[in-house]
Amino acid sequence: MYTVLFDIDGTLVNTGGAGKDAFRRTFQEDFRFTQLPDNVTFAGRSDRAIAEEIMLACNVEPTETNWNHFYSGYTKRLPHSLMTCQGTILPGVSTLLETLEKLDHVQLGILTGNVQQGAREKLRYYGMADLFEFGGFGDMRTDRNDIAADAQQAAIDFHKNHGGHQNGQGSPKIMVIGDTPNDVRCARSINAFAVAVATGGNTFQELAATQPDLLLQDLTEPTAIYKEVHSCSSNGAT
Repeated sequence: MYTVLFDIDGTLVNTGGAGKDAFRRTFQEDFRFTQLPDNVTFAGRSDRAIAEEIMLACNVEPTETNWNHFYSGYTKRLPHSLMTCQGTILPGVSTLLETLEKLDHVQLGILTGNVQQGAREKLRYYGMADLFEFGGFGDMRTDRNDIAADAQQAAIDFHKNHGGHQNGQGSPKIMVIGDTPNDVRCARSINAFAVAVATGGNTFQELAATQPDLLLQDLTEPTAIYKEVHSCSSNGAT
């Protein structure tokens, strides 16, 4: 069995800044921040890490109460932001997902810094919600490697609960597809096959410096991805 774990923002979709918009409105309207720090990096990070950094920069303690207050406001506002921001599914994504979904030995999951509800809203808005049944998310984690470990365990559990171990199959092999150096880093942390795609905020050269197993300009030519997942089936690996 082969698990392919996808990042969302910059890999599957470009939401046109919907997440940032919902962040901004939540902090301005619920926390009364008049101005947010302009040097906060969003790409490749967890929602929790980003929110806590903004809180600290604005002299608000990142307590569990304040996190829950932010979470409630953010997830409430995100659907509207998705509708008003000009977003799109990225090139090649729909065909790739459709092809992988048809392969009996492949299971699809999510590895994202989005909180789980935020990930669901984004996937639902772009018509992908039914393709992914498990993943790792940014609700409780601030480090991408910890999210990767959660996603790996979710893949193992899903595989086990759907008869994998009963059929004599071991833990699934894992591929991580993402658009930032942090996606490559977290793939390495769980010994996954790392695919970097230059459809987000990082350049092809910046991603090349992280030495992924596979580097693509976009997902319109996924032949090497198909070759890798098929190698798992052809050599009898599970």
